[in-house]
Amino acid sequence: MNIHALLVNRFTEALQEMGVENAPVPVSRSARPEFGEYQFNGAMALAKQLKQKPRDIAEKIVETVKLDDIASKLEVAGPGFINVHLNDEWLSNQCELSLTDPRLGIAKSKEQNIVVDYSSPNLAKEMHVGHLRTTIIGDAVVKVLEFLGHNVIRQNHMGDWGTQFGMLLAHLSDKLQDEVAETALSDLEDFYREAKVRFDEEEGFADRAREYVVKLQGGDAQCLALWEKFIDVSIAHSEEVYDKLNVSLTRKDIMGESAYNEDLANVISDLREKGIAVEDQGAQVVFIPELADKEGNPAVYIVQKSGGGYLYATTDLAAMRYRSGKLNADRTLILTDARQALHFKQTEIVGRKAGFMKEEQTYEHCPFGMMLGSDGKPFKTRTGGTVKLVELLDEAVERAGKLIAERDNDLSEDELKEVARKVGIGAVKYADLSKNRTTDYMFNWDSMLSFEGNTAPYLQYAYTRVKSLFRKAGVEMATMPVDINIAEKQEHALAVLLMQFEEVIGMVSREATPHVLCTYLYDVASAFMTFYEACPMLKDGIEPAVRDSRLALSALVAKTLEQGLTLLGIETLEKM
Repeated sequence: MNIHALLVNRFTEALQEMGVENAPVPVSRSARPEFGEYQFNGAMALAKQLKQKPRDIAEKIVETVKLDDIASKLEVAGPGFINVHLNDEWLSNQCELSLTDPRLGIAKSKEQNIVVDYSSPNLAKEMHVGHLRTTIIGDAVVKVLEFLGHNVIRQNHMGDWGTQFGMLLAHLSDKLQDEVAETALSDLEDFYREAKVRFDEEEGFADRAREYVVKLQGGDAQCLALWEKFIDVSIAHSEEVYDKLNVSLTRKDIMGESAYNEDLANVISDLREKGIAVEDQGAQVVFIPELADKEGNPAVYIVQKSGGGYLYATTDLAAMRYRSGKLNADRTLILTDARQALHFKQTEIVGRKAGFMKEEQTYEHCPFGMMLGSDGKPFKTRTGGTVKLVELLDEAVERAGKLIAERDNDLSEDELKEVARKVGIGAVKYADLSKNRTTDYMFNWDSMLSFEGNTAPYLQYAYTRVKSLFRKAGVEMATMPVDINIAEKQEHALAVLLMQFEEVIGMVSREATPHVLCTYLYDVASAFMTFYEACPMLKDGIEPAVRDSRLALSALVAKTLEQGLTLLGIETLEKM
């Protein structure tokens, strides 16, 4: 149920009945419960057109709009706001319908082909904390889009090509004289460092590395076999992280930079033929007047270096053409940190000029801020190195296990391990997902693992609390009677929130902002705690019909929390 969309439709019909066509229909949620749940704020904008006072227009709209089945009352406030107070009986019926629907009453959208480009580690190195945000934000967005019925094509644009691979393959070739690839590459960071030291210091090694680049790009069979071995072991490192993170990326989603290699020369020739790219100091350059500086100098976008080498720009244009043409993407979403915003803006301008996308296809860069340490600087190890993602996740599970062991619980050793895993991984993911993706955030173990406030442990605990309520009541959630009768204000407030789930999911799908879903789930959990305190269910003297109604509302809370956390890639627990 999308209450917002329903109200927009009803107010649109009322305006049409009054002879007003194509007017904006601004419906928003009310900031305070005494003003109802929703407001229509369109009367003032119509005053000039209708040559009437806004308040008189609002009164006329109230007389015309058909909301008797939904609203208990409509009231005109201030200069012409219309406050909508939702009806308890209608809310009760909607909650019942949602509880009996596997999709919780959330309709599917009109299907689109949507490409989501996320995670994108560099296969020359192990995944580090810099890959956390793109991976988990991207995966949450993907899960929401798929839940709404879209055909989502994951694209893991891995860095698996380029000059650094000459250095790495030369080093690997030497290592394979004494050991197998899996052993040689067991620690990618160490392997990369060793290769770099040889490149910088060992006589003749740099020349060999450059020869390997030429061989690799020329399709030399022995060199390609080495490269494939390196890629295979590197991907296995990434898969270990994805598995720990409960992320849905697989090998089939990998579309590395190398996949576009054969099209790069075509991209350059197309840009030249269309007069978009020109030669400048031996390089192929696109000048972009749309992004000119204060002096009017156009932005410079290099698509081929003077020596003939290609750049990220060339690969990203080839990727755009592939996704728009071959994959027929209605939308392309690319999740990278905010420092790449200008690059993707330039890529879109150039790609659209070149006709690599149709006008109606969208190209959406979804930037995110950085994860910072307690010193306010990019998160590093104590020695100043990059933090390996797999080590961060292992530490999260270890810390969660210690915290849960300190709390009163009746968990077996195996149950404790499972709870620690779900709480630890969930805490790291939620701490990130709950922040607006466009802002930086500070990494803090204590706050993310807290059982109070807007955290994963708090939401996981709220879910287990509902489950324990049913165990105490001796009632099966799946077979309980579904007869909800909202009477108390706490029940009303909780029911309104539960009915706003579809609006929230829609916003996440449009804006790629999982923090909106996190805030919503926290509000639901908090409203449930308030309802639980004010509206007893298992006390002596509670009428069976009242008990069953409140249990049914609690069941809808559990299903909403479970569905919401699942979309975020966070697991729930039966007890903790």
